[in-house]
Amino acid sequence: MGTQYKVSNSVLELVLGDIILQETDAIVNAANSQLAPGGGVSGAIHRGAGPQLWDECKALGVCSTSEAKITKGYNLFADYVIHTVGPVYAGRVSDPENLKNSYQNSLDLASKKNLKSISFPSISTGVFGYPVKEASYIALKAIIDWIKQHPGIELVRMVLHSEEDYSMYKSALDNMMSD
Repeated sequence: MGTQYKVSNSVLELVLGDIILQETDAIVNAANSQLAPGGGVSGAIHRGAGPQLWDECKALGVCSTSEAKITKGYNLFADYVIHTVGPVYAGRVSDPENLKNSYQNSLDLASKKNLKSISFPSISTGVFGYPVKEASYIALKAIIDWIKQHPGIELVRMVLHSEEDYSMYKSALDNMMSD
């Protein structure tokens, strides 16, 4: 299952799938501030990449909310993992801005590395509790706005792990693209 939209010179794609199986230049880890293996997306990425990923993450130190850091992908299909810490949802005024910045800072880092493709999970919507419907609009707007201002990344893929999340992102994107 997948949907593609042309945005400037890039393709924005929604897929139902597993983030660690993506064959893009980078995948994004919805990380905790220690960049430690945890549950959800982070745990799966660390398991898929192997123990070298945690060794490299420890050397990077703490990662603040919405900051992004990059490591090698090790045993993953992706050459790189971009780690970003999304906000723990609490209904604060800063939550949407922090979530937007998580996506845009990850894209900035990919662009600095001259990467051509990147796959994102739905950041902060798992254990960090961000409501998926609200997060989908923030994520997609952040990505679309970034793409329009920065040519270079040819493919931005949103990898959604459930049909329900996929449907919410597709609905959000359909609404945004028809405006």
